[in-house]
Amino acid sequence: MKFYFAPMEGLTGYIYRNAHHAYFNNIDKYFTPFIVANQSKSFKTKELNDILPENNQGLVVIPQLLTNNAEDFVHTSKKIKLLGYDEINLNLGCPFGTVVSKYRGSGFLSKKEELDVFLNEIFSQSITKISLKTRLGKDQPEEFYDLIEIFNKYPLEELIIHPRIQKDFYKNKPNLKIFKDALILSKNPVCYNGDIFTPDDYKEFLDVFPNVDTIMFGRGLLANPGLTGEITNHIKPEKKLLKDFHDKIYDDYKSVLYGDTNVLYKMKEFWFYMIPIFSDHAKYAKKIKKSKKICDYDEAVTSLFNEQTIL
Repeated sequence: MKFYFAPMEGLTGYIYRNAHHAYFNNIDKYFTPFIVANQSKSFKTKELNDILPENNQGLVVIPQLLTNNAEDFVHTSKKIKLLGYDEINLNLGCPFGTVVSKYRGSGFLSKKEELDVFLNEIFSQSITKISLKTRLGKDQPEEFYDLIEIFNKYPLEELIIHPRIQKDFYKNKPNLKIFKDALILSKNPVCYNGDIFTPDDYKEFLDVFPNVDTIMFGRGLLANPGLTGEITNHIKPEKKLLKDFHDKIYDDYKSVLYGDTNVLYKMKEFWFYMIPIFSDHAKYAKKIKKSKKICDYDEAVTSLFNEQTIL
């Protein structure tokens, strides 16, 4: 089984990826938060830092692009290739309104003819290998049956399917009926993404889909960074390991961000997902959320690690 780490905007940048790789080291591919493709000669500093080879040593990293413009995709792909990358992922899954309103991400799925023309143009250029991360459609899951006919025209490196529609966001359950059809219909390799939060979730999924050999984790890994190791080795992450993991991320953010506010913003996002792994965590979550100074944050986190256990 191959394990992938999904791109999560604002969360899984190079600082998080490096720490995760250093302490857990069982992810086959990390996908970057999306870069909006354009015609600029250079990347924004934040975008460049996230994909610089020196910031991703020892990791298999796949840059992800967000766009509905083929010329922009090709231009940005050329810049990415110069950095040494041989695969780019196209984001057809982002469900958020600011993206969808511009017919990007999962919004692009509603423009099937334009999507087909776009894919034809970017594959005709063959700058790098191309994978797609997609939802089933924008408004109805049955839209996928038309979409898979389009996807099948092109030699995808792989098709990563999150079997929800845009309107679901992260609510409702993944549509496994249509995912099952996707496995039959797709001419390209398929990777599953969606709602694997525990080893039991993983087992239940494989009981239904024993032939799936690639799974992408997102929120499940943010909640339990050791999830894939727990799946493989049946051992829960130890508290000291999680503390060292946290400290690495925290120290690295303090080294590149200016001021308590910016560092704490990042760490509060980190804890939003991970704090439920601790027993009796509610009061600590409240203290972390209310922290306005590094000293307050340090006190709350130290107390959490000293006083609570891993569930």
